[in-house]
Formats: sequence, structure tokens, C-alpha cells
Amino acid sequence: MHTTKALSPLAAVLMALVLFTGGTAQASPAQDDVVSEVAASYTPHLLADAAVSKPLALAVGQSQTGATIYVGGRFQSVENARRTQTYSRQNIVAFDSTTGSISTFAPDLDGLVYAILGVGDSVYVGGEFSTVDGTPRPALVKLDATTGARDLNFNPTAIPGGRVSEIRLVNGRLLVGGTFGKKLLALDPVTGANTNYIDISITGQLPLTTSKVEVYRFAVNPQGTRLVGVGNFTTVAGQDRKRVFMLELGPTTSLHDWYYAPLDEKCYSNTPTRQAYVDDVDFSPDGSYFVLVATGFVQPEWPAQTFTAVCDAAARFETDDPKPLKPTWINYTGGDTLHSVAVTGAAVYVQGHNRWLDNPYGKDSLGAGGVVRKGIGALDSTNGEALDWDPPKPAAQGGQDFLATSEGLWVVSDSTRFNGKYHRGIAFAPLP
Repeated sequence: MHTTKALSPLAAVLMALVLFTGGTAQASPAQDDVVSEVAASYTPHLLADAAVSKPLALAVGQSQTGATIYVGGRFQSVENARRTQTYSRQNIVAFDSTTGSISTFAPDLDGLVYAILGVGDSVYVGGEFSTVDGTPRPALVKLDATTGARDLNFNPTAIPGGRVSEIRLVNGRLLVGGTFGKKLLALDPVTGANTNYIDISITGQLPLTTSKVEVYRFAVNPQGTRLVGVGNFTTVAGQDRKRVFMLELGPTTSLHDWYYAPLDEKCYSNTPTRQAYVDDVDFSPDGSYFVLVATGFVQPEWPAQTFTAVCDAAARFETDDPKPLKPTWINYTGGDTLHSVAVTGAAVYVQGHNRWLDNPYGKDSLGAGGVVRKGIGALDSTNGEALDWDPPKPAAQGGQDFLATSEGLWVVSDSTRFNGKYHRGIAFAPLP
């Protein structure tokens, strides 16, 4: 997931200077309250058409000023909030963050978009595309934030193909993760050249998986000193690190001692692609802890795994505890996937195709103590229990990205409704 804070124009200029001359990671905004269960009425919708019958939003980002929201995924058509006008958009769309007015920003990306990051007057876009506006530019591109024109000075030759699924700007370096050769790189944000700041081997395909070795998602603490990555790998810097690793970010980059041994085990599910199973991570606004979310499955009759294995669950870990014996807390869905997480302090938001939370004794069913939460939910950050917040958002695949801002929470997915109202693919839950 991604978290940013909307800035005034002057603050945006000052922040841009900091980001390109040093500084730390882009801080996640702390929110003092839980967002509304009622989504804003002005947001546009993804639209099914002859080319894409099941449109899906996979990524959300915003311009550095906060004035524009970008949504990427798999779609070729979008419509305005009132569903009176249709726009052709190739896997990415931009619109006003307060009115929903759809922008003329309309680059043509020929494949799925998985990651979006706005910086200054530019927006970085990562995914599985091969061309941009008909010109070869695989996996990662830098675009003008207003016009959508490609920045020809940005040429990341270290990423000749594959997928880019995460992008962050940290200490003036553009960190990107994906399936490409090195799996995790630090690039010059102006030229795209490899800075070699991250030169750590990430190797090994998990047994039975059909997906490629990959750093699928990663998060960086607000201080810019720790990075936690998740995905399909078994070894990092020559050390055993299945599914999750932590890096120390300083003058140089090194593998941190943090590791949770139960990650060596597979979840109960026999579905091959689920053996990677950890899908997202986010740090708390103060960086003291992070939360993992996952697919997989734990059966109640496997007592050794219950409350230990991070399978179909969200789990909190303390950043400075290098060898945890179990999570600080863990919340199980009872058999459904969680794809994404956003930690705001007031809540830990999770989404996927979950039907329940607080459900460790459910076996693809509602077990004792479980609560109904369709497609999305909010957890207490201290004890991990489900909060009363409950805007049902039924999903097929489920949402794979959030964007927390100082104004509220952007939610993107394949859902058509949010708390009973039509919001296909895109919804914004404002703070009260």
C-alpha cells in the first residue's frame, strides 16, 4: 500500500527539494480517527467494455500537491461519478481529488499497472506493460503529472522487462521492486540509472510456486532506515529469508537480523501460487511496528499454526524485535485472502476477498467469536481486534492497494459497491 500526505503548493516545492537532496522516506500520515463508512459521491468508476469485461484497479497514488489522484490496473474505459460520460483510458486514469473531474492525462500503457508514485511535477508508474504511447518502455516509466507525456531523460536500463510492483522515494533514491533481474533496486529519480545503493542478492523460488521470484511489495519506515519486503524468494544476501526480509538503510544497505521463523512453513492451502502467500506490508506512522497481510489457509485442527502462522491473516510485528516468537497480534479471516494493508495509527485497514475477521476458529466458515466483514475491515492497532467500522465491499479478487492521506482513505479494487453504493473500482472514505 501507499501512504502520503497532501501538501500546500509551497510545502510541495520545499518537500521536492528535500527529496532530491537527501531527506528521509515519505512519511505515512497519522490519522486521529477512523474514516467514514460512507464513501464520497464524486469519485469516477471503472467501466466494463468489450475489451475488458472485468476491470480491476490495482494501484493508487497522488500528485505531490494532493490535487490529483491516479488509479492504475487493468481497464480501458472509465466513467464520471454520475455515469453520464465515458472516457477511454488505457490502464491508468487521473482525476481531481476533491471533485472527481477526470483529467486529460491519458498515456497509453499496453499492460497492467501495479504501482504509482507522484513526485514533484512527475508521476512514476510501474507494471507489466511493454510500451508507453506505442514506444518501447517496459515495466517502469516517468510521466509528466499533468500531460502524461513520457520523460525521455528517465531511462532505467537496469529494468529491461518483467514487472515493477512497488515504487518508493527514500533519501533521494527511487526504490523499485518486482520480478526484474535484481528484484530490488535504487535508481536515480532523474535519469533512472542504477545507483548501486542496493546490491543484495534476492533469489530462490518457493517450492510449488508458479510465479516468478519477486519482491512484490515493500514498505519503508518514516525515518528511512528500515525496509521490509515481501514476495516469492527463499534467500536474501545469502541468508535464509523465505517470504519476508528486512533491510537496514544507512550509508550502505545491509540485511537486518529480523526474521520470523514460522515464515519457513507453507500455509495449509495446496494451491501452488499461494505458497508465496504474504501479499503486503505497511509501517505504522511512527515506524515502531509493521503489519503483514497474507493469503494461504490455517485450519483450526492445526493448533501448532493457529496464532503463529501468517496465513489468511493480518499480523503485527515490532520493528526492533529481531527474532519474534509470534506476532504481537494476529487476526484470521477463517479462510479468505487479505491482499493489502494501511496503518494509520487510529486503525489498521485491510482488504481482500474476506468475508470475516476475528475468525481463528473458522474453516471457510464463521467460527466462534468471528465477525462478518465483507471485502474490507479495520483493526485496532493495539490488540488487532476488528473495529465496528463496517462498510461492506464484496469482492471477487479483492483490493490490492490503499492510499491513506490527511483527508481520508482511498480504496481501489475490483468491487462494484462500497457500503451499498455504486463505486466500481474506486472509493474514497473521508475522515470525519
